[in-house]
Amino acid sequence: MELRLHRLRILREVAHHGGVNAAALATHYSPSAVSQQMAALERDVGAPVLERRGRHVVLTEVGQVLLHHAEILLAAERDARSAVEHVRDLVAVELTVGVFSTVAAGLVPQVVTDLGRRRPEIRVRTRETDPDEAGMQLAHGHLDLAFLIDYPDATEPWTAGLALVPVMDDRLHVAAATGQLAPGTIRLADLADHDWIISGPQSYYGRAVRAACRDAGFEVRTTHEVDGQATALAMVAAGLGVTLVSDLGRTFLPGDGITLHRVSRPLRRRILLARHERADSPAMQAFLSSTARAVAALELADQD
Repeated sequence: MELRLHRLRILREVAHHGGVNAAALATHYSPSAVSQQMAALERDVGAPVLERRGRHVVLTEVGQVLLHHAEILLAAERDARSAVEHVRDLVAVELTVGVFSTVAAGLVPQVVTDLGRRRPEIRVRTRETDPDEAGMQLAHGHLDLAFLIDYPDATEPWTAGLALVPVMDDRLHVAAATGQLAPGTIRLADLADHDWIISGPQSYYGRAVRAACRDAGFEVRTTHEVDGQATALAMVAAGLGVTLVSDLGRTFLPGDGITLHRVSRPLRRRILLARHERADSPAMQAFLSSTARAVAALELADQD
């Protein structure tokens, strides 16, 4: 019996997503290619590894045993890659980093510039990734590092097996059309009768904003449900509602038309950098050091 790691990796995705089509999206294969690889795996082991139940597929007993050992083998492969990288002393290393829009615009350019100046042998590739999905992408080896968000007032569990490093506190401010609100600090409760422009409850950000408003004594009235910070701010500038914008998100502010207001009970979110707990390397540590320097420069600029 000969087992191929790429087939075991696909088996893990099928098991996690509960279907061939979803696994195909996760692995960037076509559904037919995933099916062919699973058929080849069944020939390798001499027994079915999947069975259909309704609209989903589940692992057979053989498939479950195989998945257990696949996790061990894939973890060993990840460890081997890390060990080889240590021996190579960072020769032509590539890091794939998951980013979300505000970090990509407000922090990552400074990080990559600093790293490129200090460690030109490290090549950084970024991939825009929903923070809600980044943990699973790390666990499955699709990303080396990822920026994540934590809202301390609306904490949610992380994907198991991640090593998390706090990067910075990112303060949140109310963004409103200029002249819409009285100048100065405001209470969140004062916005109970205003239209809001935020993402839906399917996103961590959307859930966190709703939780903060609920704590302030009201249910947010979402008139425009959008995911993009730049889109939300453009709608705010047009007078269509209010939203929350972070320090990093100020990158997306239009030239004029919007005023930021501090909240009397400060709102913040934490930015973290995550990796799989079994995956570490000098390149990752170098990226983390460049991130710390970039954050320090941003904080110094804010004080000026």
